Amino acid sequence: MYRMMYGTLAGLACQRKGRSRAITAENPTGERGRGGMAAGELGPSRKGSPCLRDIEPGKTVTLADVEGPGIINHIWITVDWKTSDADCFVLRDLVLRMYWDGEEEASVESPLGDFFCCGFGRACRVSSMPMEVIPASGMNCYFQMPFGRRARITLENQHDNPIPAFFYQIDYCLYEELPEDTAYFHAQWRRQRLTEPGKDYVILDGVKGKGHYVGTYIALTTLERYWWGEGEVKFYLDGDEDYPTICGTGMEDYFGGSWSFTRQVEGRSVEETYHSLFLGYPYYSAHDERIHNPYHNDDCPPMRGFYRWHILDPICFEEDLRVTVQQIGVCYKGLFERQDDVASVAYWYQSEPHQRFGALAGKRDRWPR
Repeated sequence: MYRMMYGTLAGLACQRKGRSRAITAENPTGERGRGGMAAGELGPSRKGSPCLRDIEPGKTVTLADVEGPGIINHIWITVDWKTSDADCFVLRDLVLRMYWDGEEEASVESPLGDFFCCGFGRACRVSSMPMEVIPASGMNCYFQMPFGRRARITLENQHDNPIPAFFYQIDYCLYEELPEDTAYFHAQWRRQRLTEPGKDYVILDGVKGKGHYVGTYIALTTLERYWWGEGEVKFYLDGDEDYPTICGTGMEDYFGGSWSFTRQVEGRSVEETYHSLFLGYPYYSAHDERIHNPYHNDDCPPMRGFYRWHILDPICFEEDLRVTVQQIGVCYKGLFERQDDVASVAYWYQSEPHQRFGALAGKRDRWPR
């Protein structure tokens, strides 16, 4: 029987019992012996249909619909879009959803970019164990995604314009059966455009059942002065109410840093981004990087993107889970309650069925400031 611990160097010599398959635009069903059949300008089976073309506004396309049992091991995606002012938020206008075993409510729902740790509608370099974005817009996910009977993955274009080209590959293995204790992959995007003083931002709640929490991505737009990273990340487990079982020492610490994320250059503090297997601060900008009218200023509130993977230290729960983070800063007068713009993606595994997600924010409410 397949055990989901083969994804290590120590397991490379073990014989696999799976049957490898891959879904692309040329082989949308992943069928055996049917890869690359489309004819192109170079002739039969010569790169005839490498991508989905002209995905119209409002259209939902099916990227994968396969029967199990199986496990998705890798997803690669890249998008071609027009470089005009109107096309700057494509990665927040495309919505990725995943459904397991015939469910009607998605287990994964997120803007495409944020799912791959690229918030603010912008691609950036990400280098970590489960997520890689290289060099800037080749988006890769290595989270294992098991399915017992069926896996369905869709993409909805909520953008105003057609998507000229959408490239993707979904690599998976089929098995005779999955272990009885298999948990299903979930991910959910949220945003609060203006947090409330003294009220924690909710990264995830409403989770019922048994599972383990495996990661957080936060896209933080700071709207106030001074240091922003004192808010503690809290995990409320299995009936916790007023106080959590796990409470960290600050957002900065949760993402593995210390004493801010800066270095001193000629007496000035300069942001220091970083990547590692399980923790990262891959994106910082205080400028509008899209193509814009020359009469417009290019300054905007500072934007910061962070990831934290609980792969070696999963947060396990038996009955329910809620995850929050405080918005607390510090200045020359001491600690203070902040109001900022926070978006996030929570990643976790759990037994099905899952609780229905709240409604995804409309596309304009997803756009960065």
